[in-house]
Formats: sequence, structure tokens, C-alpha cells
Amino acid sequence: MTALSVNVNKIAVLRNSRGGQEPSVRKAAETVIASGAHGITVHPRPDQRHITPDDVDTLALLCRERGVEYNIEGNPFAPARGGYPGLMALIERTRPMQATLVPDGDGQLTSDHGFDLARDGERLKPYIQQLRAWGIRVSIFMDAGTSDLALAKSLGVDRIELYTGPFAEAFAQGDAGSALASCRQTAQQAQALGMGVNAGHDLSQANLGAFLAAVPNVLEVSIGHALIGEALYDGLETTVRRYLTICQT
Repeated sequence: MTALSVNVNKIAVLRNSRGGQEPSVRKAAETVIASGAHGITVHPRPDQRHITPDDVDTLALLCRERGVEYNIEGNPFAPARGGYPGLMALIERTRPMQATLVPDGDGQLTSDHGFDLARDGERLKPYIQQLRAWGIRVSIFMDAGTSDLALAKSLGVDRIELYTGPFAEAFAQGDAGSALASCRQTAQQAQALGMGVNAGHDLSQANLGAFLAAVPNVLEVSIGHALIGEALYDGLETTVRRYLTICQT
């Protein structure tokens, strides 16, 4: 079975658009967990456009209390600023089960590519070593078709997270065969090297089944934007359970 980790960033976007504490990120996460999700994902950014450092702390306690995985995503290269202490500082104080390193920049609306390890591998190495020293599973965001998998393994990466944006776009256009083949090949290569495979970005109820049917042994999917959007119509509990059903097939 593929684990479902729900990204609650969009709840924070709604709250921040008005100020105050509603909708509550903690309450949304509680509902997600009670509905059967296997974990919670957050992606704090230096500009605090959605998840804040306080949210990171609150959700760490909740996940620990409920015995589910906590996954913190972000760019370790982004410096601390203002109220943002830096990704590694947040991870050090909350000790999530998994850290997913993502090469997003301040100008990006959302994550849109994986790491180029030929360029950034040596710079990433001390961060990966520190995370492993803290006992945290390390995943890095990678493009399907990447040639950097052996390098990822040599750096000590435990898992890759396949960037599934191109697959989702191709699926919406009705021709996902080539994108699925690329995802499948990359997953199999990573697994042959001894790394686990996660996946995320633009996955939805419409395309998740096709993705999991084509790509073997995906350990975890991280889904936020589509899930929260669908929940506006059908409710958070119902939507999470529908995703879980897809993950079980």
C-alpha cells in the first residue's frame, strides 16, 4: 500500500489571507489524521506565505501525539530571515520522521523541478549528513528521467520524491504514456540502487490511480493542492478517504 501524506499548506494560505487563526491548520491536520491519512506534510518558505514556524512546531507535536509521519519539505540553501529561522533549524527543533529537500526559490509560485545533483550535490552533502545524524529519513525532489540517481545514492539519500507535475499535465491533455514510462523507469532505477520512491505534485483523484498502476512500489504520495480543493466540495474527511481507497488499489 502507498502511504498518503497530506500537505496542509493551502489551509495556511486561507488563514493568512484574512489573518487570525481560522481556518485552523491544526484542526485540519487533526481531521486528516482521524480520516486515516498516514502523515502530514508542510513546506515552510522564508516569506511565510503559508506555513509559519509556529505551525511547524504545532504540527510536530500533533504528529508525535497521533503517531503519524511528519514530513517537512524545503530548500536547505535558503538563508534565515525575519521570523524564518531556516529549514535546518526548523528540522532540528521538531525532528520530523522525514525531510524532503526541494530546490525551490523565492520567486517560484510552487515547486517546479528537481535537483541537479551534478551542480548541487556537493553543496547538499553536509545537509544530508546532518539530517541522517539526527535520525531523519532524507528524500530529495528529483525529475523523472534524471541521470543523477547514482549520485543521489552516493550522497546518502534514502528516498527520491518524483516530481509528477509533467505527468499530471500530460494526463490532463490525454496523453500520459511517455511521462508515465519516464516515471516508471526512474522509479525502478532508484529502487535498484536501494532507494525508496515517493511522489508528489499535482496528483489528484483523477490521475493518482493511473500513476500508481504504472509506477511500481511507490512508498508515499504527498498531496495538498488538489486534495484541499476537492475537499471544498466534498468535505475533508470524505476526500481523504477517497484518496486512501486509491492508494490501496
